[in-house]
Amino acid sequence: MAETVNEMFQGSVAQFADLPALARKRQGQYQPTTYRELAVQVRQFASGLAAIGVVAADRIALISENRPEWVIADLGMLALGAVNVPMFPTVPAAQVEYIVGDSGARVLIVSDGKQLGKGLAVRRSLPGLTLVAMDAPSEPENGVMGFQEAMSRGAASLLDDADYEARWRNVQPDDLASIVYTSGTTGDPKGVMLTHRNLAANTESCHDAMRFEPGDVFLSFLPLNHCLERVGGYYLPLRSGCQIAYAESLHRLRENIRETRPTCMVLVPRVCEAFHGAILERVAKGPPVQRRLVGWALAVGRRRIERLRQRRPVGLVVGAQWGLADALVLRRLREAAGFDRLRAFISGGAPLGLETALFFHSAGMPILEGYGLTESSPVITFSRPGRWKLGTVGQPLRGVEVRIGENGEICCRGPNVTKGYYRKPEATAEAIDQEGWLHTGDIGDLDRDGFLRITDRLKDLLVLTNGKKVAPQPIESTLQASPYVAQVVLVGDRQATVGALIVPAFDRVREWATQQGINLPDDHRGIAENPEVERLIRGEIDRLSGDLADFERIHGFTLLDHEFTLESGELTPTLKVKRRVVVERHAEALARLYGHG
Repeated sequence: MAETVNEMFQGSVAQFADLPALARKRQGQYQPTTYRELAVQVRQFASGLAAIGVVAADRIALISENRPEWVIADLGMLALGAVNVPMFPTVPAAQVEYIVGDSGARVLIVSDGKQLGKGLAVRRSLPGLTLVAMDAPSEPENGVMGFQEAMSRGAASLLDDADYEARWRNVQPDDLASIVYTSGTTGDPKGVMLTHRNLAANTESCHDAMRFEPGDVFLSFLPLNHCLERVGGYYLPLRSGCQIAYAESLHRLRENIRETRPTCMVLVPRVCEAFHGAILERVAKGPPVQRRLVGWALAVGRRRIERLRQRRPVGLVVGAQWGLADALVLRRLREAAGFDRLRAFISGGAPLGLETALFFHSAGMPILEGYGLTESSPVITFSRPGRWKLGTVGQPLRGVEVRIGENGEICCRGPNVTKGYYRKPEATAEAIDQEGWLHTGDIGDLDRDGFLRITDRLKDLLVLTNGKKVAPQPIESTLQASPYVAQVVLVGDRQATVGALIVPAFDRVREWATQQGINLPDDHRGIAENPEVERLIRGEIDRLSGDLADFERIHGFTLLDHEFTLESGELTPTLKVKRRVVVERHAEALARLYGHG
């Protein structure tokens, strides 16, 4: 079993040399790159990095959309023993600057002109930073190396066989492979240190749980810097000899699905819900006979799944009905969507709604849920084919221990657990105890069969349905810098976007209204419901959100007509907001905010 990412990749090259490894769309069709060809490109890029002085333990930041160059860059730097510091393409320049500076990265690899602009802005404060652009700028930019130029340099000064093999073999399992910055509950992002052992062990355990085969096709579109996609949609398929096709964009995703007909996709619940809605919308536009047939077939599928959920035999009658429904209706439904070869969806990053899960299982498109954190590389538990329970996130992976600790907190221990947070020993000690247990901050329970169910969160982090995590406290503090905002509570856990409950600073708002010649009601409710006040607060939110990533920005908000107080039970004795109490008290307002009421 491979103990480093390098061993894993080189083993796949030896075993699957002539099979397609990656595919990107060019000139209207997907064109593959074999494992052998990928190995050559990785070696050239590693040689190019070595030519500019990159050595083992150097940090290299990477900000790019999913594309083959991401993989080539990652495997190339790891072959030298360098450390990948990946970022979401949506992060603003200020966060790029913090991450590059905090990690001590000496090279920043970017994709297109937009990301290069961030890199150039960062280099003004970090002048020693080397920039490498996947898409070379149309006008030569001083000190910016094109990705192909790096490849050409590598080809011209190619590390010889012995030197190259010595370098990637010298990388040890406990050497750092990546620093992944994740939102903290307060302050700046924390860098999660992941070793080669962490990533390789988690990949091997995932492979053991879900045996993919050479010839399987993964369609990759979740951000590769996210550990879920990096392990589940990149390392796992490469370990298994599969092909990874890259979606052109979220807007072209449905078209790319029909073109590639994937056997597996790694998803977050928000995308599952979008697929669910799109399929139902397509059915609703069909003729009445078709709608009735689909309704009947899904009902049959539902009866079958309910029996499987209850560990009951499907039975001859339901089994025969399912065979007929699948042959006549559901198979065509899957073909129309591009999922006729689908073996499974893998869902993680956030809880999946039961109705969405039931729909896909009923339609013959199983969704296997998993659970984990960046700090666990990331998978802790996973649902296996033939071993799943809806409403749970599966059983622990091989080699991973799970226990329920104090206050019902889920804890895990194993080779997948991070070394800790980069340059933050106090935060590391808080997250990982002396016995090596990672405290996840989530509450759950294990049933008698070892299936894990998530019931609540200890953390204040908001987990959006696209899997991205938002730390509310720093954003709340930023918004309270406005003279017109007295209190604010961010919401959006298990929602698609971030929202906010805001208490205006009523006296300051009245002063502003007087200056503007606006007549406001005397009562707080009237002020909170006034459209001019809403526009004022929206302007303040926009003004103060310049350094936030897109997914952190507040899309909708509700103005409240009363402050949170100690007497109301919404504040602690130290005057901290009791987030859960506030959310429960304002459930109706939140339902309206998110269109559920």
